[in-house]
Amino acid sequence: MSVLLSLDQGTTSSRAIVFDRSGSIRGTAQREFTQYYPASGWVEHDPNEIWETQLAVAREAMIHCGVAAADVAAIGIANQRETTVLWDRSTGQPVHPAIVWQDRRTAAHCDALRDAGHTARVQQKTGLLIDSYFCATKLQWLLENVPGVRKRAEHGELAFGTIDSWLFWNLTGGKLHAIDVSNASRTMLMNIESCQWDDELLDLFQIPKPVLPEIFPSSHLYGETDASLLGGSILIGGAAGDQQAALFGQNCTEVGMAKNTYGTGCFMLMNVGERPLHSRCKLLTSVACTTGSERQYALEGSIFIAGAIVQWLRDGLGIIDSSSEIEALASSVADTDGVYLVPALAGLGAPHWDAYARGTIVGLSRGTTRAHIARAALEGIAFQVADVADAMIEDATRPIAQLRVDGGAAANNLLMQFQADILQVPVVRPKIIETTALGAAYLAGLASGFWSDRSELAKVWQTDRVFEPTMSATESQHRRGRWNDALERSRSWEV
Repeated sequence: MSVLLSLDQGTTSSRAIVFDRSGSIRGTAQREFTQYYPASGWVEHDPNEIWETQLAVAREAMIHCGVAAADVAAIGIANQRETTVLWDRSTGQPVHPAIVWQDRRTAAHCDALRDAGHTARVQQKTGLLIDSYFCATKLQWLLENVPGVRKRAEHGELAFGTIDSWLFWNLTGGKLHAIDVSNASRTMLMNIESCQWDDELLDLFQIPKPVLPEIFPSSHLYGETDASLLGGSILIGGAAGDQQAALFGQNCTEVGMAKNTYGTGCFMLMNVGERPLHSRCKLLTSVACTTGSERQYALEGSIFIAGAIVQWLRDGLGIIDSSSEIEALASSVADTDGVYLVPALAGLGAPHWDAYARGTIVGLSRGTTRAHIARAALEGIAFQVADVADAMIEDATRPIAQLRVDGGAAANNLLMQFQADILQVPVVRPKIIETTALGAAYLAGLASGFWSDRSELAKVWQTDRVFEPTMSATESQHRRGRWNDALERSRSWEV
């Protein structure tokens, strides 16, 4: 048997999936890990727990389908992006908990940078808007707030990276300090034209160059794993930020094709071709997955809270016992009875970019039940995606013919139908909705020769179901108008 092993390191869990040549899943394993909230708006992870859970599920997935290291052609990595790790090169130990992409502790610093007039220059160089979402100010915070860290970083004793970098380091026993270009494009430190670290940006954010990893293409033979970890050495053949991996896994390789991933957050990406398209509508421009010298770019709208709102209904409100119950509960009522839920638990992302917005439920009455709130939560996810789609259509000056969807919540038929209704375009769900992991497998498979070219990959992707709009355009516009009313009530709440 010859297979590929995808390591899908997400915000709330680490997963491993074994794919065969047809793209079918042969084995899978998943473990959640701890979320830490040390202060309002702060979110942290334990990097060691991330590594331990990722290694454990890799072993479990291989055992599940009875494969040994010799059977694995290559490993591909997809990872939560922007989460920032800083560790000691000699010991391999983090100097501080990882600062998660959702973390807002540097929001005020970002305000100051914008007020100082750096917005246009940073967007021109990086394709990004100045925001605490990205790595630059998170890394700057670590250098300024952890005692002794800046001096050690300047002397080359410390290593910075996103989660792919952290996994590379641990998989190779500390031999590889690297980052894939799609992840590097989310640090706010890389020049999006040259795809190299930018000295002017490093100076602006006061980042010492010795701390940075080397940038490589997404599909690339990075090295081999330490033989002691998985029963033998395995090639590492690909890595990408989870959303770029999903775009690649959805075969959105032609200009204008778009996908949305429903995970902890929601992430909508559109392929815009070989040149970066700088947004006028507060979207982001990122490097899409690269294979060799070829380069493609994507417009992106990032929504901070999507599936995480369902976790909050489970863990915060206790109105469901497991996330899988949400569809049945929401379907038990015909509509929300006028309830709107804005899931701004960590502020608003694209296209609003309001770090001070907070979650809001409006329209409550004595007749409101937990089912209405559950349905409003799902609809709130879809409304956010529609806002991003509007901005993307305006930027790209082209309609979206269809939206390809993936991620855990894409299995929710109620949500997918409402998404098609609100967008007024078909929503296409593939047979394999784990396209983030599949994209990582594609990248590793191309680098290792498991698949010869992209034409082979196109045969792997297959449609499961198409959700056609059933709501009238008039009703859709009315519902979106009421959503905008609710959205305004969530804005600038924490000041």
